Amino acid sequence: MTPTAKLAPPRRIVNLAGTLPPVSGKVGFVGLGVMGGPMAGHLLAAGHSVVVWNRSAGKADALKEQGATVASDLQELAASCDIVMLCVSRTEDVQQCLDELTITAKPGTLFVDHSTIAPNAVAGIEAGLSEKGFRFVDAPITGGSMGAQKGQLTIFCGGSQQDVADAMPYLQAYAKRAERVGPSGAGQLMKVVNQIAVGGALMALCESLSFAKKAGLDLSQARELVGGGAAGSWAFENYGPKILNQDWTPGFSIKNQLKDFGYCWEAATAIDAAIPGTQLVQALLQTSSAAGHDGLTTAYLYQTLLEMGGSV
Repeated sequence: MTPTAKLAPPRRIVNLAGTLPPVSGKVGFVGLGVMGGPMAGHLLAAGHSVVVWNRSAGKADALKEQGATVASDLQELAASCDIVMLCVSRTEDVQQCLDELTITAKPGTLFVDHSTIAPNAVAGIEAGLSEKGFRFVDAPITGGSMGAQKGQLTIFCGGSQQDVADAMPYLQAYAKRAERVGPSGAGQLMKVVNQIAVGGALMALCESLSFAKKAGLDLSQARELVGGGAAGSWAFENYGPKILNQDWTPGFSIKNQLKDFGYCWEAATAIDAAIPGTQLVQALLQTSSAAGHDGLTTAYLYQTLLEMGGSV
């Protein structure tokens, strides 16, 4: 499905607090970074039998102590699992993992991709898996590292109603809300919508607090007063403290945000949508990246704005 395709209403809303059928079988989890690691941990805590794999093997150690089985490679993981979650970085990474996984995966295996990838790549991925007898749900996530740690992620699911329903008992281990937003590919389009909004909220936070700093106002007070009123947002709540503490550790890195903005631009171009605010934030983050800060949290935009001054 390309971004120009119509998404078929009505959407199917899944209530995580509802009664879902019990699920059996092993679940595989590929990608144990700042998001994937906690998510796999929540699956274990929920009582699922979990097999994990990560390119950097050391990231699996903590999960092994919690009871996970650590696969030596992707083919070993796929051979023993009925459903496989992926949480990696780019479109190419997802495709490379799937190429390996499908060598040994059981017929009918359901692959659930939590990565943020190019929406226009999903159709090819889904078609390729379907031809081999596998199923696929694109299920990008939002909520940041804190949401992953707390099991409070929001998940946008694209795929058939049956496949999404089959994935849901697993997703409820780490989601506060998960919904089917349309057919295959719709999950990634909804993630684009999310990232456009995230960029605007990040800009509002960093621009307002950098102004407050230069105006000589109390930064902590400004964050509390403004963030507690009409201007409040997730960014004020979660990134505000990082700015106050000059804590630039990710979180979500500038590098990853720029990757996502690239997908936003591709999708917007395909449907002739204007996203000027996103383009502005992208350009400003590129300034941070060019200065060697692409591994820092996106909230570092605050520091970049301070250094730019008022001539821009």
